[in-house]
Amino acid sequence: MKRLSEHIPDLRRGLSLGAVYTDLDGTLFGPGSSLFADADGRVTTRAAEAVAALHRASVPLVPLSGRTRLQVREVSRILGARDFVAEMGGLVCLDGEAEVIRTASHLAGAGTPVDAMARSGAAGLLLEAFAGRLEPHAPWAFEPREVSMLFRGQVDLDEARRVLDEAGHGWLALRDNGVIPRRFPGLEVAEVHAYHLLPARVSKAAAVAEHSRRRGLTREACLVIGDSEADAEVAPRVGAVCIVANGASSVSGPADGVYVTDGAYGEGFAEAVQALLGV
Repeated sequence: MKRLSEHIPDLRRGLSLGAVYTDLDGTLFGPGSSLFADADGRVTTRAAEAVAALHRASVPLVPLSGRTRLQVREVSRILGARDFVAEMGGLVCLDGEAEVIRTASHLAGAGTPVDAMARSGAAGLLLEAFAGRLEPHAPWAFEPREVSMLFRGQVDLDEARRVLDEAGHGWLALRDNGVIPRRFPGLEVAEVHAYHLLPARVSKAAAVAEHSRRRGLTREACLVIGDSEADAEVAPRVGAVCIVANGASSVSGPADGVYVTDGAYGEGFAEAVQALLGV
């Protein structure tokens, strides 16, 4: 990935900010999911100041998270965000929740995508295949969810893809939503990641494309800030993706249009916003 600080003039020429899509945990929020914690747990106000700068510039902030619809709704109200995306792109919510676009509406059958996944047994298959390396991300995995199932651990996504395909679950995908900076006694892994099992056609990239279309935003008007491979994958749909420093090790795919900040967590978010707003 390119270093953001070395490409600011080019990005300012190419981008005309119409919206900033941001991941929450590990990006806008620091350790403990705090808006006011830096990488070392010390108090910082930079992220909050950057959110205020967006409001002053009339640039919409759009939370783009793996959290549930209820969780992202409440965060969005606090941040002053009009629209938000929940469950890794599964739910695009406009004007609070005046309109909810379900990006997995193509699935047939009774109930929600999570109901369909539960009937399929795919979650149990993955837990068995990756015993000691994957487990439900408790307690948050047991919050009411509509589109995705939440896990933690460390697995090879290509291997997970093979496990799902060979069992006839090609309609599903396991996606990496970033590093969890904690250790859990049931996991025998070097680094803990958050994963979502969800319909293969559901992604943050697809959600950003749908939201920007609904809001009449050009590709060059959109910036994504995140900390994971799932965030970097949005790059072909937006003007640029900025990955905060703590998420750099999670991104292994193509780096076109993807930049890494010097700052971690909310300070990286602030670095990207302030650089591209010119404030």
